Amino acid sequence: MTLLTVWPDTDPATVLTRTEDPAEITAVLSGIGVRLTRWTVVDLPAKPTSDEVLAAYRAEVDAVIAAEGYIHVDAVSMTPEDTPQWREQAAAARQKFLSEHTHDDDEDRYFARGSGIFYLHVDGKVHAVLCEAGDLLSVPAKTTHWFDMGTTPDYVSIRFFHDDDGWVASFLEESVAHRFPTFDEITAAR
Repeated sequence: MTLLTVWPDTDPATVLTRTEDPAEITAVLSGIGVRLTRWTVVDLPAKPTSDEVLAAYRAEVDAVIAAEGYIHVDAVSMTPEDTPQWREQAAAARQKFLSEHTHDDDEDRYFARGSGIFYLHVDGKVHAVLCEAGDLLSVPAKTTHWFDMGTTPDYVSIRFFHDDDGWVASFLEESVAHRFPTFDEITAAR
């Protein structure tokens, strides 16, 4: 189940909100312009291709494209492997997203399998949204955030873009990300 944790951006030891209540999560996120919706989860192969994921969710993907005007959609998956090469690639991929950044475009992600945490730094607070299978999170353009997929990433997600450039980030010079609990810490505490 989706989990929302909110802290003041100056004090990660003080939890202002911690909830798994879908109505409360939706209300808090809509207050900062973020949408969270749910889709029915579809069974996928163990290591699905992007085309297989998009085909499984074709109706839902088409509805988002029609509503939001996206022109490029893909699916990515991270499936753990017990090899040094995979661990190195996973660590590099994780590191790329751990610093605060913004995008000129909305960031819409659907989790078809697994989980990850979007940390949204808005109005003096950090909102950590643990997204799990079935969650579609829509983060508005220019929203300061970071993403943690954990030290052993295991997820399949669909990504939506308004142009062919895909994921383009503007990183902040100073980031509070390193002060807040990680994916591994948050999921271990559940």
